[in-house]
Amino acid sequence: MRKIEILGTGCPKCKQQAANAEQAAKELGIEYELEKVTDINDIMKFGIMMTPGIAVDGQVKVSGKVVSAEQIKPWLQ
Repeated sequence: MRKIEILGTGCPKCKQQAANAEQAAKELGIEYELEKVTDINDIMKFGIMMTPGIAVDGQVKVSGKVVSAEQIKPWLQ
């Protein structure tokens, strides 16, 4: 099972990032857990300065921009 963490305070971009990540996981048919990390101190522990971000299994894959489901899929495989 993949652990997908959306790093952001809950802004519209963060919500879009979460939707794109869910779409990617569903299209791949994988089991996943989606967690929204909204506390700024917890976000900073990942070492990112700009949100939204995505971490897969604890590794940051992107920060500071929204990426499409197609861009997320390779990170989940």
